[in-house]
Amino acid sequence: MGDICNNMKTMEEKDIDLTEQAQPVQNEGENSTEIAPAEEAAPLSELDQLKADLADQKDKYLRLMAEFENFRRRTAKERLDLIQTAGKDVIVSMLEVMDDCDRAEKQLNSADDIALQREGIQLVFNKVRSTLQARGLTAMESVDKDFNVELHEAITEIPVTDNAKKGKVVDEVTKGYFLNDKIIRFAKVVVGK
Repeated sequence: MGDICNNMKTMEEKDIDLTEQAQPVQNEGENSTEIAPAEEAAPLSELDQLKADLADQKDKYLRLMAEFENFRRRTAKERLDLIQTAGKDVIVSMLEVMDDCDRAEKQLNSADDIALQREGIQLVFNKVRSTLQARGLTAMESVDKDFNVELHEAITEIPVTDNAKKGKVVDEVTKGYFLNDKIIRFAKVVVGK
């Protein structure tokens, strides 16, 4: 805005300078000399041009701001939709397992054969594991491995008689998991000392 004011001030100075430098004009039939004013259209057209440029830039600025505001609203809405439906695929795939659980529960209430019930429950457990593995979940193997602070959370240390088990995971209290090779839960372990 300051540049425009400076340009307008400069143009006013030019206007003054141009009138001072007016050329004498001889009228036909008269011997007197008149001073013709300098051409006023040029400075005014420059001023008009600057005003038009300013209006054009303001228009572009307003359009850009409106476009950015629309983009910001759209991305915020998309992000909210993504957060709300992020787990939809996993939930849909787990619905089949839930159906199996309902059937197993019904079978538990009606049958007395323990071996048959055990087999049905084992099938449900296997289906849960395979469904989650298909979604990228991998169980962490920790027992008899070296204790690693980046993978394990030590619950306690217990003395061991075998020197080979010192500093290694002796027992796993809670299993750790990777989701697509990224740790989502650390394994809670007991370490030998």
